[in-house]
Amino acid sequence: MAPGQATGAVGETGPVRRADPATTVGRPAGRTRARGARLLAALAARPWLQVLLVALVLALAELPVAWKYLVTWPQDQWQVDIEVYREAGRSIVYGRPIYLQMTESPQLLPFTYPPFAALLALPLVLLPFHVLGWVWTALQVLATYGAVLIAFRALLRRAGGARWLGGALVTAPVLWLNPVADGVRFGQVNAFLVLACLADLAVRRPRWRRGVLIGLSIAVKLTPGVFLVHLLWSRRWRDSVTVAAAAAAATVAAFLVLPGATITFWTGALSDPTRLGPNSGTSNQSLRGVLMRLGPDGTAGMATWLLCVAVVAAVGFTLARRADALDDQVAAAAACGLMAVLLSPVAWIHHFAWLLIAMGALVGDGRSRRRLLYGGVAVAWFLCRLPWWGVTWLSEGRTPWFGRLLQNADLLGALLVLAMLWDVVRRERIARGQAEAGPAVGVDAVAGVSAPRAR
Repeated sequence: MAPGQATGAVGETGPVRRADPATTVGRPAGRTRARGARLLAALAARPWLQVLLVALVLALAELPVAWKYLVTWPQDQWQVDIEVYREAGRSIVYGRPIYLQMTESPQLLPFTYPPFAALLALPLVLLPFHVLGWVWTALQVLATYGAVLIAFRALLRRAGGARWLGGALVTAPVLWLNPVADGVRFGQVNAFLVLACLADLAVRRPRWRRGVLIGLSIAVKLTPGVFLVHLLWSRRWRDSVTVAAAAAAATVAAFLVLPGATITFWTGALSDPTRLGPNSGTSNQSLRGVLMRLGPDGTAGMATWLLCVAVVAAVGFTLARRADALDDQVAAAAACGLMAVLLSPVAWIHHFAWLLIAMGALVGDGRSRRRLLYGGVAVAWFLCRLPWWGVTWLSEGRTPWFGRLLQNADLLGALLVLAMLWDVVRRERIARGQAEAGPAVGVDAVAGVSAPRAR
C-alpha cells in the first residue's frame, strides 16, 4: 500500500485525511467552555438549586472549624466572647452593673464594649447559651459570605448568574483563615462589623443613608472610627456627617436607657487597659503589642509607638484616599480595615478578619497574574497560625530571631498586604492616567502640537 493511502471499502484505497492540529486542540477547550456556559445558565435559571448548593458549600466548608471549636473544644473555653455579650444583656435585665459583671470561672472576662453594644446584646438572652453558640456561628458564616460577595465582586462578576455559588466557593477558604476561624472559636462580633462597614462604603446604590452602618459600628466598637477618619481625609463631608450623627445618636440613646453604665464606660472602663487582658501577649498583633514584646519600655517605647503609628497612618489613609479617588471602594475599605488593626493599641488575632476585604481588593477581577499572586500570598499567610508556631519555636530554644519573626507574623503580614495594596492602587492610577491622556495625545498629534509627557 502506498504511503498516504488507506483502505475504505473492499478493494478501494484513498488518501488519508489528516485532522487540522488547531481544530483538534481547540475542540476539547471549546467543549469545556460550552459545558461551563450551559452549567452557568442552568444555575441562573434555577435559583433554588443555587441556594441549596450555596448552603451545602458553606456548611461543608465550616464543618471542620465548627467541629473543632463547638464540639471538641473544652467547655470552660467555649464561646467565651459571646458569653461576655450575653452577660451584658443579662445584666441589663437583672439590673446589675454592666462593667462590674464577669463571666464564669475560669475566664472571668468583663464587658469592654460601649453601652450601645450591651443594648444590642439583649436578644441574646432569649436563647440557651449552648444553642446561642451554634446560632452565632451560623450567623458569622453568613456575614462572612456577605462580605465576600462584596469584596470579591469584580471576580464573581465573571461567573454571571452563578455568582452566588461562586461566592460560596470563594468563602470556603476564607472561613479557614486563622483570624476568621478564631472569630468562630471565641464567638466574636468581627464578622458583622466587617460586613457593615464594607457594605456602607462599597455597595453601589445602598438602600440606606450611606454612613449609617459605619456610625452604628462605631457605637458598638470604637475601632471602625478609622472609616470616619478616611471619609474626613477624603473630604466626603456629607458621609462624614452621617457617620458622626449615627454614632452620636446611638450613644445618646444608650445614655438615656443606661445613664450610669454610659458614664462608667466613658470615664473609667474605656481607659482601663487591664480589662482587655495582657497587652504584651502574642495574641496582640498590633504595632503596640509587637513593640511591647520587642521595643523599649517607658517613654522611649511610647515615643516609638507613636512614631510608627504616624507613619503607618499616613500611608494607610493616603492609600484609602487614592483608592476613593479611583472609585475603588473595596480597596479603600481594605486600607481602613488594615488601619483598624495596625493603629489600635490592642488588636487580637481574630480582629484581623478585616484582611478578607484586602484579599478581594488584591485579586480584583482575576485577570492579572500579579494581583492573583498578591492575593494568593495574603491567603496563604493568614491560613497559617504563624504567631503560635513562633511561640512553639521559642519555647523549644531554637533560633530566637526567627522565632520572634514568626511570633509577630500577623503584624508583618498586615504590613505586607498594605504594601501590595499600595502597588495595586499605584498601578491603577497609572493606567487610569494613561487612559485619560490617550485621547488628548491623539488630538494634539492631529493638530500638530506635541503634548507634554506625563511625569
